[in-house]
Amino acid sequence: MTDFNAPSSRRFRLPSLRPDNRIVIAGALVGYAVLSWLILQSAGNPQVRFHIDASRFVDASFMIKLHVAGAIAAFAIGTVLLTGVKGRGLHRKLGYSWVAAMAVTAISSFFIIGLNGNSFSFIHGLSAWTVIALPMAVAAARRKDIKTHRRDMTGMFTGGLVVAGLFSFLPGRIMWSIFFAA
Repeated sequence: MTDFNAPSSRRFRLPSLRPDNRIVIAGALVGYAVLSWLILQSAGNPQVRFHIDASRFVDASFMIKLHVAGAIAAFAIGTVLLTGVKGRGLHRKLGYSWVAAMAVTAISSFFIIGLNGNSFSFIHGLSAWTVIALPMAVAAARRKDIKTHRRDMTGMFTGGLVVAGLFSFLPGRIMWSIFFAA
């Protein structure tokens, strides 16, 4: 039974996304819906059905597999960190694991091209910013600047995982083909 009189650090909390992160997610959802609609319209508006077929992922390059593994690990660990108790030893250990998973995800993305021909896309800009911001956010925590640490890490989770992850499910991309058929 939950003791609602207990200090808030002892009971389960849902992640408290700042309003600007909610706006970013809402904007990403709208952008995703519009882009998906445009892509499907340009393909002749095929009927889309749900199915699971991992063959394109199995056939994908090592870098794509590494990128997806890093992203899934970072998303899982990040969700635990956002909902769990902050400032404890477990938070620190999971935090370093999250930083490593995010670094693997960001760095591996530089070896994945094709969305924009044979050059980098705007998503690579998120990866570049993640590589720069990760050590800055860790340094903020080490110098006890928790407000900056929380803002930067939540921003990377929102932008680097939720928003970028959402756009990996655009029609025609590998993640789309795993779960949908047109």
